[in-house]
Amino acid sequence: MSAEQLTVAVIGAGGKMGMRVSRNLQKSAHTVFYSENSPAGQDRVRAEGRDITSTDDAVQGADVVILAVPDTVLGIVSEGVVPQMKAGAILLTLDPAAAYAGLLAKRDDVVQAVAHPCHPSVFLERTTKEEWADTFGGEGAPQNVVAAIDEDTPAATRDSAEAVIRTIYAPVIDVHWVTVKQLAILEPTLVETVACMIGTLLNEALHETVHTAGVPEEAAKAMLFGHVQIALTNALRGSNPFSEACEIAIQYGKDTIIKDDWKKIFDDSELDGVIAKMLKLDAVKR
Repeated sequence: MSAEQLTVAVIGAGGKMGMRVSRNLQKSAHTVFYSENSPAGQDRVRAEGRDITSTDDAVQGADVVILAVPDTVLGIVSEGVVPQMKAGAILLTLDPAAAYAGLLAKRDDVVQAVAHPCHPSVFLERTTKEEWADTFGGEGAPQNVVAAIDEDTPAATRDSAEAVIRTIYAPVIDVHWVTVKQLAILEPTLVETVACMIGTLLNEALHETVHTAGVPEEAAKAMLFGHVQIALTNALRGSNPFSEACEIAIQYGKDTIIKDDWKKIFDDSELDGVIAKMLKLDAVKR
């Protein structure tokens, strides 16, 4: 297969992620088939000027099959798709949970890959309105992608996977290749269990500041939004040291809010447990 022009099938093309990846694929040189089962999803696909192809027809000749369906149904969808894929084709999923949990149907002659967008960095130097407007990625602002692929995959096949990954998440700065387990540690553990949780904590703290402590909302938002940037650049990039008084307040916050054993979230058993909960499983199969 040539990385310059591939045949790609998008399964679940009318869903949220299916619509996102299809938008960029539609602008590419790749030959793309769009499959969607729900009537509402089919309407969304057709509204963007894309034709609907049955899953069976879309999959059989595809070099890359993208499963843009919810994590909870990836296993059963893959069971219907993988047996129909041609030898040497790539099954690409967009989140590591199902792959890590061992839910995906496998064939010795079908390559499995997973690629997840990093989203535009909080430190990205944005210079255009399009870059500022694109907070998710895949439109105007460049982002990185982290991906995993079967260890014994030939270099040319990995290049084809990367070509499609760079297309669906464009504009892409770099594709960082890791193992499936490492990708699962990044998401959910690092970015959902920690970073997204902290985001919701900040929102709850803002609510308490306004509605319990009585601080005017605009003043609270102005102070919080500016200091979030300072907190991130100082802590993650070492741009400036925190003051001695701030360090005391930081330690008080850690002692008051964070459990002493919080780093257990990086244990394998904890990762297995949270992914099982996310996928509504009794246990992961790996």
